[in-house]
Amino acid sequence: MANIHLSEAEKVFILHGIRENLRCDGRKRSDYRPMEIETDIVLNSNGSARLRLANSDVMASIKAEIDQPHASRPNEGKVEFFVDCSANATPEFEGRGGEELALEISNTMSKAFSSPNTFDLKTLCILPRTYCWKLYIDILILECGGNLFDAVSIAVKAALFDTKIPNVTPVELDKGNTELVLSDDIYDCSRLDVTKVPLLVTLCKVGDDCIIDPTAEEEECKIASLVVGVCCQSETEATIATIRTSGTGSISQETLSKQLKMSLNGALCVNKLLMETLKRCEELPEDHTVGFLK
Repeated sequence: MANIHLSEAEKVFILHGIRENLRCDGRKRSDYRPMEIETDIVLNSNGSARLRLANSDVMASIKAEIDQPHASRPNEGKVEFFVDCSANATPEFEGRGGEELALEISNTMSKAFSSPNTFDLKTLCILPRTYCWKLYIDILILECGGNLFDAVSIAVKAALFDTKIPNVTPVELDKGNTELVLSDDIYDCSRLDVTKVPLLVTLCKVGDDCIIDPTAEEEECKIASLVVGVCCQSETEATIATIRTSGTGSISQETLSKQLKMSLNGALCVNKLLMETLKRCEELPEDHTVGFLK
């Protein structure tokens, strides 16, 4: 994460504002910053999206390839994450400076998607034990402005919504062999059901209070942080897929309960607006940017 050097006076100013439920940018503790989303922006990909969360800029691209299912999961496809932190995002990412953060984000996303209540990998199976689709999800961090985990998860969900999987037909050959026939029609494809695709919600404990969608400056003032993977079953129902903690401070049981409830409410709000925005995007002309949570 980009290092922001704050004086003690600046940290006290941020702390007092959060205590009064009035953050430096005018938000309350449970509010997100404005976001902008674009889809279908990467050529030669099955789906892509770019998300701007204030000063954070993230792009996700998805490539589908035919693979063989895992022996332990013969009826499921595969999903693999790769995160790259651009050296232009912040000076700290020059050289190999962003590798640790990239690995943290990749592992957290993989863990969230491995939960049985989230993305159904069975929809990626072509022929059990023989063929499946493997989704390579490439994530590029273009700019750091705080709350990268949330931004990445939203961009990935938007890219999956935009993803189109070509329809293939298994054809049996002699001696029990099977061949896949790809349709000649480029529009003969299937869309993914992203209803339960998890969103990550980051909550920071600053002083005695918790905030959602922290800025880079607020992250420097945190005692501890919690990243919660939330799967939205509907507009009013959500479940927790994974939890990741960081920081040197401790979180009491009472504070943890508040944070988890706050993460569920935040994910439900973002997911509802995101899905509405993505559906509107499909009806708009090309090269049109749609903002939400403004």
